[in-house]
Amino acid sequence: MIDQYIRQYGKRLYGLCLYLCTDPYDADDLYQDTWMKVVKNISQYSSDKPFEPWLTRICVNTYRNTLRRIARSPIFNYFHDNEEKDAAIEGVFISEGEDYSSLHEAIDRLPEKYRVTVLLYYFQEMDIHSTAEVLGIPPGTVKSRLCIARKKLKEVLENEADLQF
Repeated sequence: MIDQYIRQYGKRLYGLCLYLCTDPYDADDLYQDTWMKVVKNISQYSSDKPFEPWLTRICVNTYRNTLRRIARSPIFNYFHDNEEKDAAIEGVFISEGEDYSSLHEAIDRLPEKYRVTVLLYYFQEMDIHSTAEVLGIPPGTVKSRLCIARKKLKEVLENEADLQF
């Protein structure tokens, strides 16, 4: 049963993991952790509901838990402020040699709640209600976050002098 889900949703799930983590090694870990949680909790899945939003919610929650665990790490208690901590985290997760487009860079700089909403809606092609269900927020909040994210992205991308499409 799980093999069928992996064949059907594995590629899209891995794409989401790559968007969330930006580092292939972290994406691999997130992908594996997500499927492990699916196997562990498959008895809680209600077959009368779509599988993909349930799977995506597990992935996003696993990602958030990882971020919280990193933030609570004693290693990061030595920084004076959040900017120093954020710079250190970015240095760890972004490997040299990767070439991101301006849009992906701008999305990566969005605050986490906007970034995840944008990734689910635009890159995972979820509708407003599915995105809301995965994030555990009302549909109106999804719309609001998308609107704010688009405005922020527009500002950033308009200020890019060397932006080419």
